[in-house]
Amino acid sequence: MEVFDALFSVGLLLVVAKLLEGLFKRIGISSIFAYAIAGVLLGPVTGLVEPNRDIQLLLNIGIFVFFFLVGLDELDISGFLSAIRGRLFVAAVLSVAISVVVTTDVLFDVGLDLAFTDAMAVAGVLSLSSLGIVAKVLIDEERLKDPVGIQIFTGVVIAELLVLFIVGFAISEHAFLEEEGQLSVVTSVLLLVGELAAFTIVMWLVCNKVVPRVLVLLHRVLQVQQLSYGLLLGGLFLVIVIAEEVGLHGSIGALLFGAALSPLPYQLRHDSMPGMRSTAEGLFVPLFFASAGLNLSLDFLELNPGFIAALIFVPLAAKFAGAFISAYVTRLDSPFAVASGLMAKGVAEIALLLVMLHAHVINEALFSLLVVIMFGYILLTPIGISYAVRRVKHPDDAAEDSDIPHMMDRFVLDGIHVKDVIDDTRIYPDQSISVRSFVEQLDYLRTA
Repeated sequence: MEVFDALFSVGLLLVVAKLLEGLFKRIGISSIFAYAIAGVLLGPVTGLVEPNRDIQLLLNIGIFVFFFLVGLDELDISGFLSAIRGRLFVAAVLSVAISVVVTTDVLFDVGLDLAFTDAMAVAGVLSLSSLGIVAKVLIDEERLKDPVGIQIFTGVVIAELLVLFIVGFAISEHAFLEEEGQLSVVTSVLLLVGELAAFTIVMWLVCNKVVPRVLVLLHRVLQVQQLSYGLLLGGLFLVIVIAEEVGLHGSIGALLFGAALSPLPYQLRHDSMPGMRSTAEGLFVPLFFASAGLNLSLDFLELNPGFIAALIFVPLAAKFAGAFISAYVTRLDSPFAVASGLMAKGVAEIALLLVMLHAHVINEALFSLLVVIMFGYILLTPIGISYAVRRVKHPDDAAEDSDIPHMMDRFVLDGIHVKDVIDDTRIYPDQSISVRSFVEQLDYLRTA
């Protein structure tokens, strides 16, 4: 009966989540809200679904698949390395440092009984910037390839990668100290940094030098449908286990695996990613974010009102001030617009909060408060970024091609469809039909 209870819970969550997604899409609200509200309605409100061990496996897989896709789509390590020598890198580092230090200090001193690394993990989530949200706003405003758009985009790429490593390190340090409590903090930190560096280097080398060649060879020899999809999905699960074995959190392993595979050749991405995205968007990601709704409670209202106000406004002020000061000090153009762009929040923050809740870094009350704050950010920051960008005059000259990060192309091309550029006066064959069928259809059209 436990199996059927789990199937009932999963089925109900999926049906309600996807129906709400369709309704929310009509009024322009993110699908993540639909998934979370489905969890709230079926969990805390009606009690029809409870977060239990039977469905936890699927929810955990959703976490790992989501972070894999974040690494694949939003992390550009080569672009990060190419920006290290620029002013934008200095500005992004200063912005992250000011925000994380100020927020960590507040969290560490307000009486929540958070360890230093736990406070740093929460501060990192509050300091994170969302590349997907920034790219969407810049595309909507037609400023993605303007100098100010390039500055905002590149700054967010750098800041996002830095903060994800900080949060990943803090979460892994929490688990590492629980397992190796007899070690000193300094020793455990050094060991964890070494493991993270070694894991990242090995992952990057294997995914760039070995995996593409092996996949191409296997395709030629085996000729099996969905081979790349199956191998990469299985490889993802193996990487997660390896990451856990070396002391890192599995979600960080999935994130690094996705980032390392981001330069994968087009044909291999085309063979594997559609299946991966369909599985993620149709099953794992809705369940994952619905679980955020299942774990929401009103316990945070019992927290000190002063603390709630501090957690809302201090990180907000620290992040904006840090971004503005760093942009001004490094003499970037339009520091207000750059600072506003770095305020963008997306769904990765909620995903990280779920990871922290499951790892017992934060309790349910703090989790619920932070999720509510994140939803506020997701709704309001695009409006603020649009306002700041509109205040910047359009440049007379376009940006140089050498100044445009190559990662930006995937966001620009996402908004262009084949029908927008194809010559509709000509007839093109469907690649899935036979040549004979195509010729017969062509003859029919000519004689019609």
